[in-house]
Amino acid sequence: MEDLKQKIDALKEKINLEKINKEIFAIQKESEASNFWTDYQIASKKMKRVADLQKLIEKIEYLDLLASENQPQEFEKEYKAIEIQIFLSGPYDGYDCLFGIHAGQGGTEACDWAEMLYRMYTRYFEKKGFKYEIIDESRGDEAGIKSIVMIVRGENAFGMLKHEAGAHRLVRQSPFNADNLRQTSFAGVEVMPLFENAKETEVKEEELEWDFYRSGGKGGQNVNKVSTAVRLTHKPSGIVVTCQTERLQNQNREYALKMLKAKLWLLSQEKKTNLEKGIKGEHKIAGWSNQIRNYVLHPYHLVKDLRTGVETSKTEEVLNGEIDDFIEKEIRI
Repeated sequence: MEDLKQKIDALKEKINLEKINKEIFAIQKESEASNFWTDYQIASKKMKRVADLQKLIEKIEYLDLLASENQPQEFEKEYKAIEIQIFLSGPYDGYDCLFGIHAGQGGTEACDWAEMLYRMYTRYFEKKGFKYEIIDESRGDEAGIKSIVMIVRGENAFGMLKHEAGAHRLVRQSPFNADNLRQTSFAGVEVMPLFENAKETEVKEEELEWDFYRSGGKGGQNVNKVSTAVRLTHKPSGIVVTCQTERLQNQNREYALKMLKAKLWLLSQEKKTNLEKGIKGEHKIAGWSNQIRNYVLHPYHLVKDLRTGVETSKTEEVLNGEIDDFIEKEIRI
């Protein structure tokens, strides 16, 4: 029990409870002003910050209770969750996110692999209590998914998922080949913060080119008889985004603009990173050059993260959404 109390004391010192309480008090005092809600989005963000900090204090108090009752197993579980939350202190870690999966090199195999990743991640989202909504999807010609983009909402969604961005490599016996030959496939994952506040990422209207067309379903069948699908081009950067899952054009326009802003943010981050490293070049495709994780199903079973070294032979569990070890290890670095 003494060990548990020492861990709590160290945690309290790390998060600086006094500073947290001062921040809560300052925002609550500010909220009493008559003009506080003039900018609803900024005010909402501040009140969410208060709620998150209060929730953190409640978690610390619960840890105190578990320590006093000498419940080490439950204590470790809650302690680990709080520790992860402390690591998620980036400017956008608390944001919801846009999460894209795109088939890379490998044709039909890659499309099937992209759909396997979609299943893996959505099971993980469900386990974490994250809500997800598909806003753009392109099916493979024969099987699987060419591309899918989702909005993922939940506590620290971007912070939890941001390190999943990169190329995921699959090695297996091909289910699409009569000879069951070993096949290597790639799929790329994109993770970007969802900017709800227009002021955070302003885009000039004259830089945008809008096209509208009919949404298409599986087999080329028209889902809608009117042009509700949206293709948005950002002329200065050449970035193109599409959105076609909603039946209302205005909703698709809104989602397309959010996708564009997120991609422009991602582009700015890549340029910043390249400048810091003295690198010049184009954005990498989902291939050999920027792999983050290997999934081997044949001739043996192994999933290994190339950055952290975390690995497991329980490939079926991983593909069923048990990826906490991979995600949490990367967060802690």
